[in-house]
Amino acid sequence: MAATSALQRDTRFDGLPLPDLYARVSRHVPAIEWPALAPDIEAILRLKRERNAVILAHNYQAPEIFHTVADIVGDSLALAREAVTVDADVIVLAGVHFMAETAKLLNPEKTVLIPDMGAGCSLADSITAADVRALKAKYPGVPVVTYVNTSAAVKAESDVCCTSGNAADVVRALGVPRVLMIPDEFLARNVQQQVPEVEMLTWAGHCEVHERFTPDDIAAVRDSYPGVTVIAHPECPPEVVEASDFSGSTAMMMNFVTEKRPSQVVLVTECSMADNIAVANPDIEFIKPCNMCPHMKRMSLSNIRRALETMTHEVTVEPALADRARLAVERMLAVKPTPVVSPVPKA
Repeated sequence: MAATSALQRDTRFDGLPLPDLYARVSRHVPAIEWPALAPDIEAILRLKRERNAVILAHNYQAPEIFHTVADIVGDSLALAREAVTVDADVIVLAGVHFMAETAKLLNPEKTVLIPDMGAGCSLADSITAADVRALKAKYPGVPVVTYVNTSAAVKAESDVCCTSGNAADVVRALGVPRVLMIPDEFLARNVQQQVPEVEMLTWAGHCEVHERFTPDDIAAVRDSYPGVTVIAHPECPPEVVEASDFSGSTAMMMNFVTEKRPSQVVLVTECSMADNIAVANPDIEFIKPCNMCPHMKRMSLSNIRRALETMTHEVTVEPALADRARLAVERMLAVKPTPVVSPVPKA
């Protein structure tokens, strides 16, 4: 993260520990709570230097993780791409287990840690490798496009992976009339709208955060906040996406807000997204509803610190399985992206 320059320094918080870091999250972390968080942050910063470690944090992480200790932040696609070039001995994944597995697939010689092994994913739990083998037997010759929100074992049975940010590009790149797109049914149905020439065979997996949103939620927000801009994640039901103004991955959401700068916006996704975008966009009003991901929220400063202190919990993938799964991820990363919203300039 870029250091705060002398000209930009905020002196309002000089009475608190790590005042420059607190300035980044002051809108979301009460000042009375900060002294309890600062020791963990200081320890994490020290341990990263001692271990030659980096922290990869998903966009759904809480601001005190996202804006103070994370070295690389982003959506699943960004984290997968950045994991390839990480110059460190240790990677700590502040996210969920499939993300840590993906980082390990792309960095087999590095130590990959996840602070809480219980950080799972309803989508990853919705399908098994045996399920994929059964689908391939039922639809012989049909390519399997697998969302990265899956286990390494499922990826190993797949032809190529995708994320919510590049799913349409991956499907187009295959150049076939029909694909098996698993496990997220709603993502597949939403991608079908972008690639109508390709038939999508789906699996009934859903994200427990996004499946709960309804068109009535969107209508209620619009009634209460006339003119509000509604941005939905493509893991939402298609009727929710249809009722929204824009749909895209978490990175696309961030770019849209930063570029279009709506005065009021609602992000139909996990709650921490709005908090993290708001840090850099204090002039934009973020309206909630949103839903919390219980798995992402298993990450905390204290268990990130403990992971670095004790080097737990290490994520491993059996080598033969990893080779097959890695191929599906590498095929995804080789697909040339089609920009929908231009990228945000780096600080």
